[in-house]
Amino acid sequence: MGRSAGDTVDALTSSSQASPTTTIPRCVACAVHRSRCRGILVLSSLRSEIRRARTARRGLIAVMDRDRMRVRWVWKSRTYRHPAELAKMAVTVDHLSGGRLEFGIGSAWAENEHTMLGLPFGTAGDRADRLEEALKIITSLWTEPRTTHDGKHYQLKDAIAEPKPVQTPHPPIWIGGSGRKRTLRMAAEYAAVWNAAGGTPAEVAEASAVLDRHCADVGRDPATIRRSVQIRAGDDLDALQRTVEEFVAIGVSDPLLIVQTDDPVARAERLAEALPRLRQIG
Repeated sequence: MGRSAGDTVDALTSSSQASPTTTIPRCVACAVHRSRCRGILVLSSLRSEIRRARTARRGLIAVMDRDRMRVRWVWKSRTYRHPAELAKMAVTVDHLSGGRLEFGIGSAWAENEHTMLGLPFGTAGDRADRLEEALKIITSLWTEPRTTHDGKHYQLKDAIAEPKPVQTPHPPIWIGGSGRKRTLRMAAEYAAVWNAAGGTPAEVAEASAVLDRHCADVGRDPATIRRSVQIRAGDDLDALQRTVEEFVAIGVSDPLLIVQTDDPVARAERLAEALPRLRQIG
């Protein structure tokens, strides 16, 4: 891919659903800031209160070096919000961060959240259909003066979305998921980064090869899509380094270290210390 882990193995994550205030995500962001890494990933879900998630994002932006760190906002499951609302929310974050948003989206996987809140989950095909429509709508709203869309699930007529994003033509899009037929095809068409939620290096390599074939079908250079994988980071830093090395060897340029623990601040502090040596991989 022309990139090493040193470019972007730098995104410690804090799930907003785990913290009732901005204290934890803000402290995690501070740890990342001290490690001199280039980005922080914000995971959000409907199990978190929307107000809490938005406040957490503002707190994260507040502690970042304005000229350096990226805001990676993923995965906004498409089923939770209308694509036009997602597009507007993303533009707001892009402006607040001075043009540092990286926008992640997926088709949705947490059926229990949909059940508890009375939201339609649908079949895998339904969710893929909605995601494909959403990508068309969002990219159009970001780039065109007006958007008209007459789809099965969404209809827009001469929709105006202003202001446009700071970044041109629009913020980089991360697409999460490994569906061989639909999701990876959409990644070939729209993604700056494809993210695998996990799996072994062999599994991620196989899915990445499928993405390459979709790129050939749509006439896109596969090297223009960065490959990413989520890694649940524990306390064994030597094991973590071996894992990152294995993924870098199969072409992953953006390993994401997931902080999920009862004490995310302490874990983030420890992982931040390891980031400089992880960046030397590749």
